Amino acid sequence: MEQPIIQINDLKKTYAGALEPSLRGISLQVKSGEVYGLLGPNGAGKTTLLSILCGVVAPSSGTILYRNHPISGNIRQLKQEIGVVPQDIALYPTLTARENLEFYGAMYGIHGADLQSKIQFWLDQFELSHAANRRIDKFSGGMKRRINLIASIMHNPQLLFLDEPTVGVDVQSRTKIMDQLVELNKRGMTIIYTSHHLAEAENFCDTIGIIDAGTIIASGSPNVLIEQTPGARDLEDVFLALTNRKLRD
Repeated sequence: MEQPIIQINDLKKTYAGALEPSLRGISLQVKSGEVYGLLGPNGAGKTTLLSILCGVVAPSSGTILYRNHPISGNIRQLKQEIGVVPQDIALYPTLTARENLEFYGAMYGIHGADLQSKIQFWLDQFELSHAANRRIDKFSGGMKRRINLIASIMHNPQLLFLDEPTVGVDVQSRTKIMDQLVELNKRGMTIIYTSHHLAEAENFCDTIGIIDAGTIIASGSPNVLIEQTPGARDLEDVFLALTNRKLRD
C-alpha cells in the first residue's frame, strides 16, 4: 500500500438546530489503492462523512488532508479527481442512457470523439450497449445502477465514493457492478464504500471502519475484526456485536 490519500483528524459536524452532533471526532486514514468500507446502522453518520469528504458539506471542526494538502483550499482539484456514486439515482429520467453520459462527461471536460469512445467502452463493459438510446425511465433498477456508476467513472477518478452502489438490484446486476469495481481497484483506483450488504463488504474491502453515533467504534481488515470479536463467524456477527440489535428506524 502507498501513502494515505485521505487523512482525517478529529472531524466533527453539528448541523444548525440539531440537538446532537452527527460526527463526534472522526479520525481515520485511507491508503492510496485501498478499498475502505464505511459501515454503520442508519443515522450513524456515514452520509454526513461522505458529504464532507466530497466537499459538499463543511465540517464544524477538524482537518481533512487529500494527498497531504487540506481539502479546504483544494476543492476544485479534489472535485476533478473524485467520482461520486450516490445512493439515489442521479440521472435524468427523460434522457437516454447515452444522453445522460454525454452530459456528465462534458461536465468533466470530456468532449468529441474521446467522449463517445469512453461512453461506448463503458456501455460495453456493463453490457448496456443495446440500451444506449433508451430513456432512463424505461430502465430496470439494475440498469439504472450501472449507468449511475458509469457516469461517475468516465473521467477515470483517482478516488471513488460509493454510497450503497448495489442497493435494490438483482444478483446479476450486483455481480456485474462488483466485478467492475474490483477491476477498477486493481488498476489503482482508491475506493471509499458504504453498504448494508455485509457479506459483499467482507469480500470487497481491504479495511473496514464501523461507525455508530458519529464515532468510529472499530477498524481493521475484515479478517482481523472477525478474529477479535468473540463468537463471530463473519462480518455481520461483528457488526451486530458492536452496534447491538436495537432497531434504527
